[in-house]
Amino acid sequence: MMLFWFTIVVFTAPVCAVFMWEFWLGSIKPALIPESEIIANANALILQHQNRATEIASIEEDRAWRYGQTFERGKWRRIKRYILNESAD
Repeated sequence: MMLFWFTIVVFTAPVCAVFMWEFWLGSIKPALIPESEIIANANALILQHQNRATEIASIEEDRAWRYGQTFERGKWRRIKRYILNESAD
């Protein structure tokens, strides 16, 4: 019985480690980006693309997702959220 549980732990540990790493890169690490950097990137995007800034941020987020760049996806998600909140005000 002990061998059974040892086998379960050995084979599920790498899967759990990958999930935790992706959670770190996609949620926690982007949350640590200073708000000033997010605001600066969002304002630059708004100046460059005016009304299409949200669309461009969505495209960048999708591009990061397609290329497996989890941290970049989280960063662009925050920028897009800031642009949406600013346009709602």
